[in-house]
Amino acid sequence: MSLLNIVILAAGKGKRMNSDKPKVLHPLAGYPLLQHVLDTAIQFAPDKTCVVYGHGGEAVPQAMAKYAASFVLQEQQLGTGHAVQQALPHLDGDLTLVLYGDVPLIQSATLEKMFAQPDALTLLTIHLANPSGYGRIVRDATGNICCIVEEKDATDEQRAIREINTGIIAAPTKLLGEWLARLKNQNAQGEYYLTDIVAMAVEQGITVHTVHPKHEWEVIGINSKVQLAELERIWQHEQARELLVKGVTLADPARIDVRGKLECGRDVQIDVGCIFEGKVYLGDGVRVGAYSIIKNSQIATGTYIEPYSYFDQAKVGENCRIGPYARLRPGSNLHQDVHIGNFVEVKNSEIAAGSKANHLSYVGDSSIGSRVNIGAGTITCNYDGANKHRTIIEDDAFIGSNTQLVAPVKIGRGATIGAGSTITRDAPENTLTLTRAKQITVPGWQRPVKTVKGVK
Repeated sequence: MSLLNIVILAAGKGKRMNSDKPKVLHPLAGYPLLQHVLDTAIQFAPDKTCVVYGHGGEAVPQAMAKYAASFVLQEQQLGTGHAVQQALPHLDGDLTLVLYGDVPLIQSATLEKMFAQPDALTLLTIHLANPSGYGRIVRDATGNICCIVEEKDATDEQRAIREINTGIIAAPTKLLGEWLARLKNQNAQGEYYLTDIVAMAVEQGITVHTVHPKHEWEVIGINSKVQLAELERIWQHEQARELLVKGVTLADPARIDVRGKLECGRDVQIDVGCIFEGKVYLGDGVRVGAYSIIKNSQIATGTYIEPYSYFDQAKVGENCRIGPYARLRPGSNLHQDVHIGNFVEVKNSEIAAGSKANHLSYVGDSSIGSRVNIGAGTITCNYDGANKHRTIIEDDAFIGSNTQLVAPVKIGRGATIGAGSTITRDAPENTLTLTRAKQITVPGWQRPVKTVKGVK
């Protein structure tokens, strides 16, 4: 491929979004619209990527700072042609591809076809049953493109044309610069239309080539929250369909949200209402219970996640049982056959094979050995108000219910901690350690009675 520039137009205010946030930063499938476009663009390793932004000040370049792109401010929004003009000083490749920050689902396979004729002007067009709102592709009697007419400037006959301009083009950079310099704003909107370059190319005898996307949703643009919600459902349906084709069992394909990349092994089962964010891997035979949320996590073969569980940057080994209502926070690393039960929270902790925390416990900043039993209501007190400290529980230890382990502390191999204890010093292995005050009964004590207002 010739040296490639990619220009992404992202300056639109999006008045119909009714939001102070720039339109291109509104999320689709968990990521800003513009990020989807940039992620597709970088697959082609362009020599220059230029994002033209406008409304929202520096919010757009700040939000996309991780990308190796030039960000160019279009102070006045005078049309798509004017926007590309702002990018021209930053371009030096042979071919320039123009994309849109509010058309997030354009696919790389479609764009690849646009590079087939680098010496031509290539347009991405599509036939729509309802072309309202789009510029029309006007062809002559032999089928060659004559020009593009925006709907506000079109005649009734031209409005009846169903082939529309998506706005996405690829053009030789040198010719693009020449055409942009000749643009005029003598039209219904008083703007400099990028589409006017088509007539200039035809006049010069430059071939105008067209390609078409495989899916209509690839070229849907976003101008309102209604359109955003509709495209979200379309995209989630496509992702659900892809999972089904790969053999994943979905209890209801209409009730799953994939906001990133979900990779599944064989015979994975996913119940209703589950959300997957970032990069998630589910191994063979994993079952995910209803309304669970899994972010940037790896779940190994045979693990069962019961309903309403929450994972964030967790790694879970084979044949574990998690939930219901369990929370695994960043740094949780569970080995095989670990049980984490209802209302148990784990953070920045490693739990070795066969250990269990089945009820109402907090395990934070801890190293847990194998075959450890953590009783209900156990808390690792890892924070002293200024610093975090680590708890170590060695193999085969038994932690009684309602125990507080005040870190830093170590529970030795095979040790037993009596229920209701507060452990502040290391507990030796293979012994019983407990801390309890002597139980007493207070004769004559009466429980306070609630005072009723106005009654003495």
